[in-house]
Amino acid sequence: MKYSPLPKELYIRNRAKLASKLAKNSVAIFNANDILPTNADGTMKFRQNNDLFYLSGIDQEETILLIAPDCPNLAWREVLFMRETNEHIAVWEGHKYTKEEAKAASGIENIQWLSAFENIFNWVANLSEKIYLNTNEHLRAGVVVETRDARFIKSCKERYPLHHLERVAPIMHELRGVKEQEEIDQLQIACDITEKGFRRILSFVKPGVTEYEIEAEFIHEFIRNRSKGFAYEPIIASGSSACVLHYIENNKACKDGELLLLDVGAEYGNYNADMTRTIPVNGKFTTRQRAVYDAVLRVHREAAAILRPGVNIQDYHKEVGLIMQSELVGLGLIDQTDIKNQDPNWPAYKKYFMHGTSHHLGLDVHDVGTMHYPITTGMVFTVEPGIYIPAEGFGVRLENNIVIRENGYFDLMRNIPIEAEEIESLMNS
Repeated sequence: MKYSPLPKELYIRNRAKLASKLAKNSVAIFNANDILPTNADGTMKFRQNNDLFYLSGIDQEETILLIAPDCPNLAWREVLFMRETNEHIAVWEGHKYTKEEAKAASGIENIQWLSAFENIFNWVANLSEKIYLNTNEHLRAGVVVETRDARFIKSCKERYPLHHLERVAPIMHELRGVKEQEEIDQLQIACDITEKGFRRILSFVKPGVTEYEIEAEFIHEFIRNRSKGFAYEPIIASGSSACVLHYIENNKACKDGELLLLDVGAEYGNYNADMTRTIPVNGKFTTRQRAVYDAVLRVHREAAAILRPGVNIQDYHKEVGLIMQSELVGLGLIDQTDIKNQDPNWPAYKKYFMHGTSHHLGLDVHDVGTMHYPITTGMVFTVEPGIYIPAEGFGVRLENNIVIRENGYFDLMRNIPIEAEEIESLMNS
């Protein structure tokens, strides 16, 4: 792995938090993700199941974690099952965890090879009343590929029809929504690497460069700083392409007088940054571009100030919408008649600001967590208002990542240039 792993004490605490929320006499099982195929004998890059990683720190395929806090056999209360390596695997795929290395990384005492799983799980399951099984319950997930977890659920339904099968995903969403300090430190590194990439392109962008050349500058800086690369498909959108929210073609030349929207983040240690900046291709905002930019920046700052413990995220989005409404009136994009005649389910401001302002951030870019209960300290959110004006050929979005504190917030991207004057200065220096 390129990154420096977090200490085992984090994963010990995470497992203890999970164990405290499981029903009496139960067992929970977490499977690694599959290595997915592409074509012929090709495969995609492996990405660990985030719940398994959160509980163990193990970043390797064909791994299973068993947690049974009340098991009468003390040795089986926590068991990590790993793929057993051999000389052939070592030659073709490289080093895999030894039992000693897995113990040191996870803090789990009982490390077994996968061949032992069926027998141990059968014993533990038959000593348990409930079996907690994992699946992807992200509210926006569109799962069409059968996962390792899904196959395991089918197996458990057939083998243990009289057991109570329970969902562990709601518990994991609650736990992962609030970050430990070690996780915040890892997110800070991802944000710092993102900053390096952004500063690099500020001196690179000029009329005539292509979006894919800018993408290449980012990935160069990310990987040289021990990131796996982009946290998500980067959006490098010049001109009117910025009005396409998920534009990822990145194939156009940047023209003089255009704005360039950059929605880019680095990954580090499986944790993700999520930054958006909008810059003038020629290094100077026009009067109109600057007016829209400053409006978005004001909404950005007011929105961040609203995010605090006790706030309901749905109410927050409505409040930010009213702030944006005022700015759009000031820009002449909507008027009081538009507001008076608006559809309550699709307010007038949605014509120019059609997405939400914030989402959880962490091991997933759109991280799990509660979106319908009050915000608590330790949660990490994006703040990303935008104004998109297709008729004028540009859009502006600004996005930082913040940690909710007891009396406000901490901005993980506080050092990334965001003021229009600083951006122009750096681009022209």
